Amino acid sequence: MKALITWGGWEGHEPDKVAELFRGILAEAGAEVEVTDSLACFDDAEALRDLDLIVPVWTMSELSKEAAQSVSEAVARGTGLAGCHGGMCDAFRSNVLWQFMTGANWVAHPGGDGVRYRVRMVEDHELTEGIEDFDVESEQYYLHVDPANEVLAVTDFPTVNWYHAANGPVEMPVAWVRRWGHGRVYYNSLGHKASVIEHGPAFEMLRRGLLWAAGGKEEAGEVTGWQAAGNHY
Repeated sequence: MKALITWGGWEGHEPDKVAELFRGILAEAGAEVEVTDSLACFDDAEALRDLDLIVPVWTMSELSKEAAQSVSEAVARGTGLAGCHGGMCDAFRSNVLWQFMTGANWVAHPGGDGVRYRVRMVEDHELTEGIEDFDVESEQYYLHVDPANEVLAVTDFPTVNWYHAANGPVEMPVAWVRRWGHGRVYYNSLGHKASVIEHGPAFEMLRRGLLWAAGGKEEAGEVTGWQAAGNHY
């Protein structure tokens, strides 16, 4: 298994520590892991297609159209994509292809850090089997989410009485899987700090998610034609 972890962006999310946590998970599973703090790794489209897994840890920041297309084409051909919190679904806010591929974009965390909320498993799936509902004290992510996602876990809003509370209760996805072409995509909104995901059920969810996403390469054969008409943005 060959994996790429690239980290950077807003330092408040401890991207270096989260990247190291991910590296440890993948190395323990026997993966050959490259870790970089540069987005230049997305410039080599052929190298990306040779990977089993791409793990972005980049809150905010900017990604070029060409780099996003290179990642998209690699994932469409079977390379997995997995990540957490702002490092994947608050990355590259101006890049709509990235948002489409990952399945959501962050819009708010009412109450900020330190909100106590429950994460509930909602899908009978290999990635959640045996994991019980659990409480988290962290940021509670409100996301604009693709309805095509296969949601594995949710949290209930509103927890904090803010402007959104006037809309009444909603179940907000916390973790999901999806497909992008022949590639597997996994996302988990936990991980504001590395300490939130370094142990317990949150860690186990992410460990399974990373390995699941990396396991899709063997399913993908020779893939062509993913750059169909209408891919302009």
